[in-house]
Amino acid sequence: MTAGSLRAGLIGLGSMGRHHARVLAGLDGVELVAVVDPMGDKNGWAQGAPVLATVEELIALGIDYAVVACPTGLHEEVGLKLAEAGVAALVEKPVADTVEGARRLVEAFETRGLVAGVGHIERCNPALRSLRARLEAGELGDVYQVVTRRQGPFPHRIADVGVVKDLATHDIDLTAWVTGQEYTSIAAHTVSKSGRVHEDMVSAVGQLSDGTMVSHLVNWLSPLKERFTSVTGERGCFIADTLTADLTFYSNAAVTTEWEALSAFRGVAEGDMIRYAIPKREPLLVEHELFRDAVLGKSQDICTLRQGLRTVEVAAAVLESAADGTTVRFDNVSGGAA
Repeated sequence: MTAGSLRAGLIGLGSMGRHHARVLAGLDGVELVAVVDPMGDKNGWAQGAPVLATVEELIALGIDYAVVACPTGLHEEVGLKLAEAGVAALVEKPVADTVEGARRLVEAFETRGLVAGVGHIERCNPALRSLRARLEAGELGDVYQVVTRRQGPFPHRIADVGVVKDLATHDIDLTAWVTGQEYTSIAAHTVSKSGRVHEDMVSAVGQLSDGTMVSHLVNWLSPLKERFTSVTGERGCFIADTLTADLTFYSNAAVTTEWEALSAFRGVAEGDMIRYAIPKREPLLVEHELFRDAVLGKSQDICTLRQGLRTVEVAAAVLESAADGTTVRFDNVSGGAA
């Protein structure tokens, strides 16, 4: 590493932390100074970096930023220590396990003018980045509906949250991000069938600030692993498969009819199908490059803590709706449920 490298630390060497360690160890312009994990490096995942027992030890080494990949319930405690020390942070999603905790993290970093982001990695998936760019360019015209399905077997790495805070936060964030809109209402149902205290299936419907309908199906109960996002609009439908990073467009065909009984029906017809050729870089590497550049003041293309807070607010509203059987409406587009 050169003398001008950013000094980075990693907190947590679990199933996600090990991937962060791998990327950080090879990231251009960054030196992985040390890793924090009270359990040590039992699996050799630290990439040769020293493994420390506490966050305080890491801060004492002098770091420019840290990646927080410890259990969700510890994000607030660890994040507040980093903010107090003036250290920038990339926090794994969700940013915190409670709305109040997420708000405290936002305040801690914003009041100190520190760069901080949330690891909503779907923003770095090639298919979704291409989809967002095409929506911004107006290729779909008016957007009518966003549908996501995220399902598969239960991952044993998850112990502290249910499927809403773990998986559904991906879909909540990516929906708001690709459309550039915010949730104005959400209604949901959950079930728990696996014997755990937390929910393992959720079905939610909602609306965005421009009137777009949204629908999310998320579970840990399916033997089929699926990561599906569709956006339907005026000119057709985009389908993104984020497992394969493929993006396909199904266009509405311009069809005329001479049948008088049907001529008044303003519907759609099946048109051309295009599967786009997209450069497929590793999303985690892209996420780290974007955050590195943000710390250097070169880019702002990251999920901010405030955006991460909004996702936590919507996830909390999903659980509230499921518990109460009500539709939760947000009183304004900057946050807060009514």
